[in-house]
Amino acid sequence: MRMSPGLLSLRHLVSGRKPQAVNSVYFPVKTKTGIDIMSVNLLLENDTDPVVWRGPIIAGTVKQFWTDVIWSDVDFMFIDMPPGTGDVPLTVFQSIAVDGIIVVTSPQELVSMIVSKAVKMAEMMNIPIIGLVENMSYFKCPDNGKDYQIFGESHIEEIADKHNLKVLAKLPIDPKISAACDKGMIELFDGNWLEPVAKILEKMEEN
Repeated sequence: MRMSPGLLSLRHLVSGRKPQAVNSVYFPVKTKTGIDIMSVNLLLENDTDPVVWRGPIIAGTVKQFWTDVIWSDVDFMFIDMPPGTGDVPLTVFQSIAVDGIIVVTSPQELVSMIVSKAVKMAEMMNIPIIGLVENMSYFKCPDNGKDYQIFGESHIEEIADKHNLKVLAKLPIDPKISAACDKGMIELFDGNWLEPVAKILEKMEEN
C-alpha cells in the first residue's frame, strides 16, 4: 500500500481515476496490481493544477490521509514524504505510529547535508531509521558493462558510518525504469535492487 503526497507517475498508475468520496470520507484508488494509493494530486480537478498551499494546510491535508480515508487489509503503509524537514514529516512523526523511515538520497555532496538533517530530525523524535537508499547512484553502460557515477562520487557510505546506519540499496539510472513509470507499468518492472529492503520489512512484520 502506498500513501503519497508526491506525484511519482500517479496519473499513469491509476489511469486517471479519482478517489471516491462517501459521507466525507474517501476510498483510495487501486493500481493495476491492487495497491491502494492516496495523494493530494489525485484530489485535484486537473493533474497540472498547482498546490499553492501554506505548510500548515498541507500538513493538515496529509493528516487526513489516515483519518478520513478508508484503508482496508493494510500490510504495509508507505508514506512518501517530500525532502527536507518541514511541516509534512513533522506532522507524520507526531500523528501516526511510524515503525521506521527509509531515507532516500542521491550522490551529490550537497544532498548528504540534507540527509543528515533528516536523520537528526528522526533521531530527535525517536523515530527508528531502517536505513538509507541511494537513488541515481550510477549508470551501467550497456556497451562495456562498466558503472559510471553520473552525479559524482557517492557519499552514502560516509553518511551511513556517521549515523551508524545500513545502506539498503543503490538504485541505478536506468532508462527502462523511466519508461516503465511513464507507461504506468512500474509495478511489473523486474528489478532486485530493493530486495534487502523487502526482507527487512518482512522481518519487522513478523516481530
